[in-house]
Amino acid sequence: MFEKVETGIASSKAPLSATVKAGRIVRSAHIAKNPTTGEPITGDIETQARQVFLNLRQALEAAGGTLADVVQIQAYLTDKADAGGMNRIYREFFTAPYPVRATVVVDLLSSGIRLEVLATAVLSSSA
Repeated sequence: MFEKVETGIASSKAPLSATVKAGRIVRSAHIAKNPTTGEPITGDIETQARQVFLNLRQALEAAGGTLADVVQIQAYLTDKADAGGMNRIYREFFTAPYPVRATVVVDLLSSGIRLEVLATAVLSSSA
C-alpha cells in the first residue's frame, strides 16, 4: 500500500499522483512546471532542468527526505543534444556518489517540455 504525498506543488489534471510513499520508498515524477500554478515552464534545457530538480527537492522534503536520499533517476529527454545542459544542472543538485541514472531520448513529451524525471528515494527513516 502507498500514500500520496501532499507536496505543495500544483497537481496535474491527469489521473496520477506525482509523488507517492510506501514505507521508506518515495517515487516522484516531475516536468518543468510552476509549482504554484502548474503551468509548464518552457525554455532551454538548463531552465527546465533546474525547475525539475527544484520541484523534486520540494516533493522529497514534503515526504520527509532530501535529494541525498535519491538512489535512482530515470531522465527522459526529447533531444540528445540536451544531455550536456541537463548534466550541468544535475551537478548543482546531486554530488558523488551519484544516484543510478538512465537517460533516454524520446520522441515527444508534453508540448514544449524537454525533460521529465522519475526519481526513487529511500528515506533514512520512515519519516
